[in-house]
Parts: sequence; C-alpha cells; structure tokens
Amino acid sequence: MRWAASMASSLAEAWQELRVHRMRVLLSLIVVAVSVAAFTAVVALGQMLNQGFQESMERSSGRPALVSLSAYNPETGALPDAAVLDRAFAETMERHGIEWSSRAAWLEAVPPADGWAELRAVDADFGVMHRVPLIEGAWFGERDEARLVPTAVINESWWQRLGAPALASSPRVEIELQTWSEDGAPAPSGSFEAIVVGVTPDQNTGGQYTQTGYLLYEQAAALVAPEVLGSSTQYEAWIPPETAEELMESMRASFGLHLGDGYLVDAYRMDYDAQMQEGYDPFGPLLLVLGGISVLVLSLGALSLLNITLVTTRFRIREIGVRRSFGATGARVFLSVMLESVVGTVVAGAAGIVLAIFALRLPIVQENLFAGLQDAVAFPMSAAVTGLLVSAGVGALTGLVPALIAMRVRPIDAIRF
Repeated sequence: MRWAASMASSLAEAWQELRVHRMRVLLSLIVVAVSVAAFTAVVALGQMLNQGFQESMERSSGRPALVSLSAYNPETGALPDAAVLDRAFAETMERHGIEWSSRAAWLEAVPPADGWAELRAVDADFGVMHRVPLIEGAWFGERDEARLVPTAVINESWWQRLGAPALASSPRVEIELQTWSEDGAPAPSGSFEAIVVGVTPDQNTGGQYTQTGYLLYEQAAALVAPEVLGSSTQYEAWIPPETAEELMESMRASFGLHLGDGYLVDAYRMDYDAQMQEGYDPFGPLLLVLGGISVLVLSLGALSLLNITLVTTRFRIREIGVRRSFGATGARVFLSVMLESVVGTVVAGAAGIVLAIFALRLPIVQENLFAGLQDAVAFPMSAAVTGLLVSAGVGALTGLVPALIAMRVRPIDAIRF
C-alpha cells in the first residue's frame, strides 16, 4: 500500500506543479497536443478508410467468403440443364445449412438512345451478400417474391427520368430485353412493366446516362428462355471464411453428385479477401507518409518540451535541495519530476485526441471520405488508446533526463543556489 500512496501523492504533486506553472506547460505542450492529434487522426483515418475500401470491394465481389459454383462437360463444353443446376444448387445449400445464397445472371436490356443499360437477375439474398446500397425504398423481400407482376430495383438516373415518383405509389418502369434469333441477329422481345421497389445510387457512369437495375431471378426466368438465362447464371454462396476451404470441397462434391457423371464441378472464392495478397493495404503508402510527418512533428514537440523541462529543472534546484534536506529520497524526486512530464503530455494527448475526433467528424470530411457507406464509421477506440500511449511515452522520454538531474541534487545545493 505504501507504493500506491507514494504514487498517488506523486501524481497529485505533479498535477499541482502543472497548475502552478500552467503558462509554461501550455506553451510547451501545444505542439505535443497538435502532433498527437495528427498522429491519432492518421491511425484512425487508416482504419476508417479501410472500412470504406472493404465495403466498396464487397459490393463488386461480395463479402468474405463468397463462393461461386459452376459445372460443365469437359469433353463437349456443354452446360447442364438450367433446371438441374437450380435443383442441385438448392439441395447443396440445404444440405450444408448455408443461409445466404443467390443466383445471378446478366440480362441484355435494350439501351436507351442516349445511354446504355445493364440489368441483372438475382435472388433476394444478393443484396446482403454484395452490400447493394439504396437511397430510396427497399431491397427485394418475401412480399416482392410473391407478386404476380415483376419488381425491379433501379438506379437513381433512371428513377429521376421517371420523375422521381414516390415508391409508395408503386411506380412502374418499362423494360425491354434483347434476344437473339437462330441466325445470330438481334431480335428485341416484347417489353414488360415492372414495379419499382428500390433505388440505388449511380456508380461509375462517367457522365453518361445509364439504366442499371436488378430483377428477381424467378420473375426474370418467366420472361427469358431458360437456356438463355441459365447460360449466364452464377451460383453464389456466402460461407464463413474460417471454414471456407473445407466447406468448398464438400459443396463441390455435393453439387457434382446431384448433377451426375460427366460434369466437372468447380468451386472458387470470388471475394476480394481471397484475391488480394495477404496484408495488402491500398492506403498504406499515403498513411505511411502522413504518419511520418506526424512522427516528425511529435519529435519536434518532444524536443521543445525537453528543452523547457531542462531549463525549469535548473531553476528548481533550490526547491529540490530543500525537499532532499527534509528527507525526500532520490527515487521520490525522480518519480515526481518524471510524472510532471508524463501527466502534462497525457493531458495534451487527451486534448489532441478530442481534436482529432472533431476533425474527422467535420461534415466536409464525412461527405468526401465516407459518403455512401452502409455501416456507420465510428472513431476507432484503438486509435485513441494508441494516441494516449504515444503521449505518455513522449512524456516519459522527455522527463527522463530532467528527472535524473533532479535525483542527483543534494541538500547542500539548496544553499549554493
């Protein structure tokens, strides 16, 4: 208990010294606070940007671990019958207890005269598996699957051209799909109407008008020939990354068993986590440069603090000598002077962390760096802890030399000074 009481009294004494010399402390710790704020902001920004990058990649390639199943005849190159593939996929998902799965096929839509069109037929789980963002309405649900009229999720430009109608009014959009005749010539099929249930933001339009959207797979299958839809269909499953390899082998075997002999089954991961090199960080070089600048500023602040602390310690020799004459040990004096520096830098570090949080919460930062993210980007607690540890480390390093000088002061020195 004596060491706890000694530590508490040393902390109280250090805080009192900081209050007495608050102007000196304020001037010496401003640079430390700013540099800790910059350092903490860089660490936090790296984690927050990685979350945004991860969401962006998951929209295009799916969440980890997203597995694609396919099959073909290696001798003829022929694909299994679409109905057989659908049944084999459904039974494989049921056997392995996989909750999230989807079929996805590209549809050839007739483009508008002033732009281009792109449609996909998907199951309802596709929206979660690929993080499809929405700005209006909702993604496909059980109610939409039960409708007798096709439903669609379209992009913002397409919705704006319709007059941006309220989705509660069940607006309809006319869609025309491209088909091909036996001689390979394009033959537009009859158009159909679909109820708009959701709106996605425009992405990568390049300033050109686009019509992009999604239809439910079963509803599209009633409009397109099965062999046409089946030839472009991908069968996707979202499985746990920890057991992905073992589960993929089991799924491959089960899928092939339902298809019968003569077909080669392939299962591979589509998600970005499997395609990128281990430890890849797209923002690493930028954050490394910013981190280096922050460390440089932090080093300059530490040198400034060390210089002021050394000067202050020299002017406190009489005070320290008197304390030694009244029985203060060298260890107590060392701890007291050291804690003055540590407490000061920790307080400055806490102020710097608050400054970093406010800076990253500015509307201009949120709108330009984190716009469009589905999951709210919170300030990482690890970045705040890192900032506090760095500020405490700076305080310990800058307080070491003055504390060693103070520890060597003898009672006779009080008379000399």
